[in-house]
Amino acid sequence: MRPAVRVEHIAKSFGSVRAVTDVSFEVFPGEIFGLLGPNGAGKTTSIRMMLDIFRSDAGCIEILGGALDPARRDRIGYLPEERGLYKDQRLEPTLVYLAGLKGMAERVAREGLRGWLERLDLWEHRHRKIQELSRGMQQKAQLIAALLHEPDLLVVDEPFSGLDPLNTRLVKEIIEEQAKAGRAVIMSTHQMYQVEALCGRIALIDEGRTVLYGQVREIKREFSGNALSVQGEGDFAGIPGVLEVRREDDRWRLALETGADPQMVLRRMIERSVVIESFELAEPSLDDIFVAVVQEGQGARSGLAQAEGRLVAKVQDGGQPGRG
Repeated sequence: MRPAVRVEHIAKSFGSVRAVTDVSFEVFPGEIFGLLGPNGAGKTTSIRMMLDIFRSDAGCIEILGGALDPARRDRIGYLPEERGLYKDQRLEPTLVYLAGLKGMAERVAREGLRGWLERLDLWEHRHRKIQELSRGMQQKAQLIAALLHEPDLLVVDEPFSGLDPLNTRLVKEIIEEQAKAGRAVIMSTHQMYQVEALCGRIALIDEGRTVLYGQVREIKREFSGNALSVQGEGDFAGIPGVLEVRREDDRWRLALETGADPQMVLRRMIERSVVIESFELAEPSLDDIFVAVVQEGQGARSGLAQAEGRLVAKVQDGGQPGRG
């Protein structure tokens, strides 16, 4: 099957700031693909290059079978993290106007719009100005703007922002429906449990690079042994080999560093006189994996910076690099 999106080794700088260094991934029709990363990692810049909002400095991007021309652009629906609707305009004519920009006839847009407004509980608010709507209503209106013209590629950045649990469930259903209809969906969010529920494949971007890419189930299998589930009481913070500790009901979940020995972690806990009632390996969540990969990268970069600093200091003091 030909990918709906193919991104190969793209890069982007803004002056002296390197926002994206090397990002690659593919997205296929009928799948929900997770594009993940910490704040400032380069996710949004990558999306904007993909949509030709920014021009890439290097690499190759193909959208819906080729370069992004006006016809292909009309086949994309985009829900940005920052709301982009005209706040001083009324909801219904704004959504009809935006559908028209995508090549949709006004009559067809109005016919399709009613169903979306009713389904997302906005029909009674269609004559209100967008700035008068609640944050959650604006989020749903933005989603309609991305969907009304029936795109072949849907890109949603933090689609659950501002939504209550009921509307979150509804938006999840809609995203799943889009994939089942054969559309390619790219979802960027920090809500890892939503990624686990919806996405078959993911790419994790950190410091402008793709550092993790593939099937969610295979990635979780690769990181098996990197999480512990512990029942007990005591101080679990700062134990060597443990990256993160969080409470889950009556148990503690410990995310481990890559390569950490669970038995060694257990011994360290016992040395601290932590009371252990049960101790078992847990399947790592995407949260655990996200923390492990990002913090490991931060540690490596910190170590490199320290090494570079020592080397510079040695040279400045008259020493020679590479000599003890």
